[in-house]
Amino acid sequence: MSLHGRDVISIRDLSREEIESLLDAGRKMIPFAEGTKVTRPLENKIVAMAFFEPSTRTRLSFESAVQRLGGSCLTIADAGATSMRKGESLYDTIRMLSSYADAIVIRHPNEGSARLAARASDRPVLNAGDGAGQHPTQTLLDLATMREAFGTLTGLRVVLLGDLKYGRTVHSLAYALALFGSEIVLSSPEGLRFPDERRVELKQLGARLTDQPDVHQAVRDADVLYVTRIQKERFGDEAEYRKVAGSYRIDAAVLARAKSRLIVMHPLPRAGEIAPEVDRTPHAAYFRQAFLAVPVRMALLNAVLGPAKRGG
Repeated sequence: MSLHGRDVISIRDLSREEIESLLDAGRKMIPFAEGTKVTRPLENKIVAMAFFEPSTRTRLSFESAVQRLGGSCLTIADAGATSMRKGESLYDTIRMLSSYADAIVIRHPNEGSARLAARASDRPVLNAGDGAGQHPTQTLLDLATMREAFGTLTGLRVVLLGDLKYGRTVHSLAYALALFGSEIVLSSPEGLRFPDERRVELKQLGARLTDQPDVHQAVRDADVLYVTRIQKERFGDEAEYRKVAGSYRIDAAVLARAKSRLIVMHPLPRAGEIAPEVDRTPHAAYFRQAFLAVPVRMALLNAVLGPAKRGG
């Protein structure tokens, strides 16, 4: 099925076959993302970047992807500088943006906001993170990183470590890993466990889920260690945040008994949960992961906005 003109709000909007197709396309986009080749399928296309929450990698990699494809961007990087400060609704803001651009990339602190944006817009909407909800394009680049390292996504043992309650990246990623038959190990502070309703959904997909709160034990047999920061901005009570802040840290000692092929991933930014010394080890994959955001998002933008394929 063609992705041309479609919204991508959740990783659930994509089938396994569509994910694989996007990963294949993303791999082919690497030389274009590096600037060694040139392609312009989005020439004369405009993509609106509606970022109502702080972002570095997601916004800049999307902007880079658009420009590498020959398109241009309209960017909202500060909600306080828009008419929303005067009381304009998100619905009206997105409706207006859809008159100015060919597609909209949205990040917003409220879960469900991307779905609302899709209803407001008559142009394709891509979710760049909605509160503690979904982050489908992050999942695509995460999968691309794993597949580049191992050549497959099937049969991997992936440890999801950290904030599994509020972390939208792990919510999206766990669903995708279940589609590909990976084993998922959940490791978190007690107050930040993976939500029960999401566990039920994954088990319905046939996912192999285990809990291992001991980081040393979790890492020992892992192929992938996916680390997330504890997201202070998602806590309503700072006292609750302080209870779990700094409760885990990946350093050389933790990795001493890991498999030699283990890769350590992180959606970034990190806030002390991965020691700088890990950067110098062969396990560190998070900066490569950050780069792969560009070719993967190029592949998605081209699929949604590029020339429609016949028979799609």
